[in-house]
Amino acid sequence: MINSYELFIGRRYLRSARGNRFVSFISMISMAGIALGVAVLIVVLSVMNGFEDELRNRILSMTAHATVTSFNSQLSEWQGVAARVRTNPEVTAVAPYIDGQAMLIAADSTSGAQVYGVLPEEERAVSRVHEQVISGQFESLQAGRYGIVLGSELAKALGVKVGDRVVMVIPKATVTVAGVNPRLKRFSVVGIFDAGMYEYDRNFAYVHLNDAARLYRMGNDVSGLRLQVRDLFKAAQVARDIAEELGSGPYIEDWTRRHENFFRSIALAKRMLFFILLLVMAVAAFNIVSTLVMVVKDKQADIAILRTLGASPRSVLKIFIAQGTGIGLIGTVAGVALGALLSANLETLVHLLERLLNTKFMDAKVYLMSDLPAVVRWSDVLIISATAFGLCCLSTLYPAWRAARTQPAQALRHD
Repeated sequence: MINSYELFIGRRYLRSARGNRFVSFISMISMAGIALGVAVLIVVLSVMNGFEDELRNRILSMTAHATVTSFNSQLSEWQGVAARVRTNPEVTAVAPYIDGQAMLIAADSTSGAQVYGVLPEEERAVSRVHEQVISGQFESLQAGRYGIVLGSELAKALGVKVGDRVVMVIPKATVTVAGVNPRLKRFSVVGIFDAGMYEYDRNFAYVHLNDAARLYRMGNDVSGLRLQVRDLFKAAQVARDIAEELGSGPYIEDWTRRHENFFRSIALAKRMLFFILLLVMAVAAFNIVSTLVMVVKDKQADIAILRTLGASPRSVLKIFIAQGTGIGLIGTVAGVALGALLSANLETLVHLLERLLNTKFMDAKVYLMSDLPAVVRWSDVLIISATAFGLCCLSTLYPAWRAARTQPAQALRHD
């Protein structure tokens, strides 16, 4: 244990000396370096956490927690399958869908699209696409009316708005006596949604399930079923339970498997950034070594006097450990406060810089979103703080050991 007088002397050494303020200045630089390293690490991990959470929320707002499909892309007798799936207590909603590729044509503009045929009243229970509609209404999709809801970027690429018409061409041909003709149908734009993710806004389009079945000639079959579960983080276990219940016919896939590579890459990036920035923080922490070495050199006479007054080498060791840990503690606490403050106001700061510099840091075409969210997880803060403080404590050992080995006679030889 460190005694009160050892803490007192170690704290005094943190302040300016009578004849040498340079050592105190170096101590302040060490604190600032540790604080900056801790703050940067907290901000970077908070941005990665926010990026991951935001992407997961936006992805799951447009897709289901799990899907039931068939290996031949057509799920027959889906009503019976849906009834069996609903018996699982963890499943809160089931909705059928038909998906397919199509080419959309409007005036002189064309664009490919991923088309989903849905039942609007049931789709509301498994996704939040109806909440993302910024023009028109998602409920305007009615059987036989051939209405279509487009993503905002897709509508912009086609140059259409609500009330305009687009021609949908699908990659299936109709054979007639006149030859092979492409299968196409004119649709009326009844809604435009903005999910906040360029990939969805640029490529997705929704039509009524019956219209899609007629166009893709699915008959009474569907491509699959979308499932909503109570706890999205238990979707994998629920999918396994449903797979056991349904047997070897349908294929069950949950969101963690469908987007596995995507979220795994984010987790890998977080780990790599943590270790890279940890090296930067370690450099700042080990700067304490040079600081304390200079303090030990400057305080040779003081150490000798303490030894002659009866202080043991262990007490001298504890004095400089107290000084080094004080530098580390102040730097770590300041870094946590600065990092949390920056993370909490990061979006505001980024938008301010964008206005000042007249530029856009986050291009949705590249980063899938235009905002820079930050989520501070206190488990990460605890790990960062403990690591930084541990490195600081480790950095004090060698200088403190050098101070403890000081011989009073040699130190006072020239005094």
